[in-house]
Amino acid sequence: MKAPFLLGRMIFGGFFLYSGINHFKEYKQMAQYARAKKIPMPEAAVLASGAVLTAGGASILLGAKPKLGTLAILGFLGAASPVFHDFWNDKEPAQKQNNMIHFMKNMALLGGAMALLGVDEPWPASIQSVGSDDAEHDHEESDERPMRLSQRRMERRRAA
Repeated sequence: MKAPFLLGRMIFGGFFLYSGINHFKEYKQMAQYARAKKIPMPEAAVLASGAVLTAGGASILLGAKPKLGTLAILGFLGAASPVFHDFWNDKEPAQKQNNMIHFMKNMALLGGAMALLGVDEPWPASIQSVGSDDAEHDHEESDERPMRLSQRRMERRRAA
């Protein structure tokens, strides 16, 4: 499971890391759009959301406190999607379709983030697992399905 999970994590976390950095690089243009959507203090909102996306994306990418990073991404997607991609309020068909596509994409990303909440920490091949005693045993036991990895770790710690 390590290789597909690591690759998926790199793509998923990298997407949000890039998006967060882009919020900083393009904050003036993004603030104009936020202002058009009646967001209070649009410049600050864009910079704050950029920080959330950057931290969340880096957390997922590196596996450093990934549940916190995933919660940050969930919060961003849950709050921003209905405000910025409110297709149900659009009158013009092309704009309605564009916003619906972006809204549905964000809901799919939200679903992916929710799935990551179910992965026990430390994540495989993460900076959080580097040097931990548990990381050495993860590859040996990853094919043992009857018992969850976290349960095996607890048993090893009790036995030590």
